[in-house]
Amino acid sequence: MVESNFNRPGFSLARESLAWGALARGPWRETKMKKQAKFGIGIGIIVVALGFLAWLGYGESKTYYHTIAELQNLNSSARAQRMRVGGTVAVGSIRRMPGRVDFVLEGEGKALPVSYAGSDPLPDTFVDKSQALVEGHLGPDGRFVAEHVQAKCASKYEAAPGGDTKGAAGSATQPSSM
Repeated sequence: MVESNFNRPGFSLARESLAWGALARGPWRETKMKKQAKFGIGIGIIVVALGFLAWLGYGESKTYYHTIAELQNLNSSARAQRMRVGGTVAVGSIRRMPGRVDFVLEGEGKALPVSYAGSDPLPDTFVDKSQALVEGHLGPDGRFVAEHVQAKCASKYEAAPGGDTKGAAGSATQPSSM
């Protein structure tokens, strides 16, 4: 007659199944689980780091547009932020010095002294009475320190005084004299 393990004293089915489960898994299964856990932790760290860098980049690239008249009413925390200011370059205010260019922007009856010390050359359209957009921050002395300067040239697209008011599209439909 075959004797069953179930009748042995101290036999526990739960204990036996755990022992057989550990043997079935083996040491290779445990190292595989450890590798997967390490891989998951590594992916988590990378995702968190990329999220943090994206958040920092968003904060750095955020700029607010203000008019020259609004600058006087800004509180101290808003004055420290990056901003853009637009206006007209005052006549005779452009002073080119080694390493920087100083000029004055006018708008809404107010004037704003600006210093540009950026590495990019100023555009050719940056002349007296041209529209300009400067990006940077307001210095403690009230002078705007510009990191980027953009010059607008609206006169290029406007009709000459007393000239044709149709614009460039109207002149393109006229027959050529060739």
